[in-house]
Amino acid sequence: MTALALDVGGTKLAAAQVSETGVLGDVKKTPTPETGVWDACAELLRAVAGDSTITAVGIASAGPVDTVAGTTAPINIPDWHDGFGIVAAAQSLFPSATIYFAMDGACATWAEHLFGAARGVPNVLGMVVSTGIGGGIVLDGKMVSGRTGNPGHVGHIVVPGSTEECSCGGIGCVETVASGPSSVRWAKLQGWEGDDGEQLAKSADAGDSIAVAALQRAGTALGQAIASAGALLDMDLVVVGGGFAQAGPMLWDPLYESIARHARLNFLTDLRVVAAELGGLGTLTGAGALTLERT
Repeated sequence: MTALALDVGGTKLAAAQVSETGVLGDVKKTPTPETGVWDACAELLRAVAGDSTITAVGIASAGPVDTVAGTTAPINIPDWHDGFGIVAAAQSLFPSATIYFAMDGACATWAEHLFGAARGVPNVLGMVVSTGIGGGIVLDGKMVSGRTGNPGHVGHIVVPGSTEECSCGGIGCVETVASGPSSVRWAKLQGWEGDDGEQLAKSADAGDSIAVAALQRAGTALGQAIASAGALLDMDLVVVGGGFAQAGPMLWDPLYESIARHARLNFLTDLRVVAAELGGLGTLTGAGALTLERT
């Protein structure tokens, strides 16, 4: 059996069919448009579905989400800020299918728990460090869903020293310091002349002092957030993925140093932090797997 899976992000949309063993079929992607986002999603879903009989559709969306109401209002998709009824829209497209809907970080974390770096680990925090910072939580081998489907918003843990206003409206969220765009913005204010997170990582590897400082700043903030989450949740493992997490030792070394400095409670001494294994497709994999479990 397979499920049709959709990943709705602030910069890209993706869809694929997913098997029960986590194998993805042909993946189709498109940049997230400024308007007409659902039309673009529907076009992807139809293309991936083809002539197949679709009985299950899994949707992973950037948050905040409301899985009870079936709506999503991603911070990075202005077109949906008032809340979009994504479950109803998918149901109208596939009237006979079971629709399952979850936050993208939860789907990515569940995929790592089933098939990736957290395979078989009962207590896991997943983090996706990219355009924003999201995540998901697995405790005692079960996905934590919470009241509205939003556990794992680790990007909005407040870190020491940050006073910048976040896109969520709060002050000092780790996302304002450690996401790719936030790090690039800070580096440019210091005089760096690159354009994106990938260039920032390359500049740091080449020894550019501003780029090195930007990644050190980001890694330190991520370590502070992980230490806080670890103390709260008593986890075995933290899995960190996302495009900006690929920045290498210039990001990861200060992250580990920060955890060592802040996670000092005795039950945190065995907390492990590793890179995600499934890459950018883990979210689709998790959306499909969660849907098939409930079908």
